Amino acid sequence: MSTIHLHGLTVYQQQRCLLDPLDLGLHPGEALTVLGESGSGKSLLAHAIMGTLPAGLRAEGELRTDGRRYPLHDAANRRHLWGELLAILPQEPVTALDPTMRVLPQVAEGWRGDGHLARDAARRRLDSLGLQAAEHHYPHQLSGGMAQRVAFAAATLGGARLLLADEPSKGLDSAACDTLRRLLQQHLDSGQCLLTITHDIALARALGGQVLVMQGGEVVEHGPASRILSRPAHPYTQALLAAEPQAWPAIAHPAAGDWLLQGRGLAKAYGSQQLFRDVDIDLAAGERVALLAASGAGKSTLGNMLLGLTRADHGSVRYRDGLPRTAWQKLYQDPVQAFAPRVPLHTALHDVLKRCGQPWSALEALLHRLKLGPALLQRLPSQVSGGELQRLALIRTLLLRPALLFADEPTSRLDPLTQRDTVHCLLDELGRIGCALLLVTHDAALADKATARRIRL
Repeated sequence: MSTIHLHGLTVYQQQRCLLDPLDLGLHPGEALTVLGESGSGKSLLAHAIMGTLPAGLRAEGELRTDGRRYPLHDAANRRHLWGELLAILPQEPVTALDPTMRVLPQVAEGWRGDGHLARDAARRRLDSLGLQAAEHHYPHQLSGGMAQRVAFAAATLGGARLLLADEPSKGLDSAACDTLRRLLQQHLDSGQCLLTITHDIALARALGGQVLVMQGGEVVEHGPASRILSRPAHPYTQALLAAEPQAWPAIAHPAAGDWLLQGRGLAKAYGSQQLFRDVDIDLAAGERVALLAASGAGKSTLGNMLLGLTRADHGSVRYRDGLPRTAWQKLYQDPVQAFAPRVPLHTALHDVLKRCGQPWSALEALLHRLKLGPALLQRLPSQVSGGELQRLALIRTLLLRPALLFADEPTSRLDPLTQRDTVHCLLDELGRIGCALLLVTHDAALADKATARRIRL
């Protein structure tokens, strides 16, 4: 297979350059992993290659392979290459999956050979990802980690020469991450090209090959993974590697106050799949608790049950009297699902300020603390990065001054530096308003730093 070359690739919003011009060679059998801060243009790189940039953005430059040239400003000239040359695993798998189709036929659509073999190939791929029981599910019946694996199966079944994997390990437990690494390595071993966009430094180390580090739409370091991930030259890369949760200093947590809620004998099943049973859980004002389990074990379902968003098959939840309905808040694992897609962010946040009687300065202070420019609020949710939208969702929730925040993988789209700053901001704000935290995460080091108590399903 031949190398895929990208020349002068850049992305503009009107006359504003969002991604500085860059030249890349994607070599068969060699990984290229892109690291960098949230909102630095990593996902724009992938969508510029595919021709799937959001409305209002345009790409310039050229893709060259097999003696052919594809100008990137023409988003339609690569459509016929989808599945055969190009495939993308998007950052938001829930929005990429068809909500009206079951998992098995949806994955089978990626097969490029004999249609009679498509279901068998799809079933084998799902089995390899531990999704045997999910082939008849609809996307809304999947956990975030399961949806990520289903999207991976659909993107890779056709054997495209270049796989663009945008945050493929997001929302996966350690066992599922190990499976993902093996599958990505198999893709490389078969002589295909791989461009992975990730905040997962462990994944970048495992894939090896080349690493490209981005900051503010600019490439600040590019070279062999073995060198950059052990002896980084640029100060930003050095700071990025030093910001992993296990390197954080210890965090002091407040003492628990009066009880907030009590769950007794909670159980939930979907069809023949029993998620959990006989779960007792108590949460008190101001305490910080981590909820840990494998992907698909029911962490999000249990949290939703405690908030009254999901009905328990058995058991009950008792709440402390005297608290308003807005006292119980959730940060969704997929922040794009938490915003109306056609409502500008400015309007969405202004409506919350009106509802809770907070001044505009309260929003400005949180934007500054989380390093988000006010200009982002003029955009639609689809026009900001996943990491930016995740922080905006956090701001919107904090403005409501809740008594309990159920945070479902609240930093899954953030680079290590931004994650560290965001978690410290979150804990500071929760301490200031006396809010309890129920944190769902697959990151044991993050759970150890951010919470004082852990519950395992």
